[in-house]
Amino acid sequence: MTTSSKPVPKPTPETRPFWEGTAAGELRIQHCRACRRHYFYPRHRCPRCGSGDVEWVTASGRAKLYSYVINHRPGRGFEDDGPYAIAVVELEEGVRMMTNIVGTEITPENLVLDMPLHATFEDRGDVSVPLFTPAEDAR
Repeated sequence: MTTSSKPVPKPTPETRPFWEGTAAGELRIQHCRACRRHYFYPRHRCPRCGSGDVEWVTASGRAKLYSYVINHRPGRGFEDDGPYAIAVVELEEGVRMMTNIVGTEITPENLVLDMPLHATFEDRGDVSVPLFTPAEDAR
């Protein structure tokens, strides 16, 4: 894996299956077998119905841009990135997650709400971080 000066997430027992998925190039989320809903961030119980009958599933990796902010002041590890987009995307499975948008110039003209995106992964130390890029049909 490539090295990066960007912050590296630390997997916990609750998030380990998520990070194992990203290392394999998969975006994994949880699914409640009781109410049949997907959810993210990882938890032992379904946030909707409270059931502990949950499983990990591989998400499609398709999403749409729900919200974003363009950050012009680089944080630690992002000094060479120029402006970057901190975004909330809504996965095809209905859950939202915070991420960064890559693969396009970070301008309001290029970051259109509801634009189709797909997951990509950036190696950071021992983990791979999910990022999103515009889908080919959106370019």
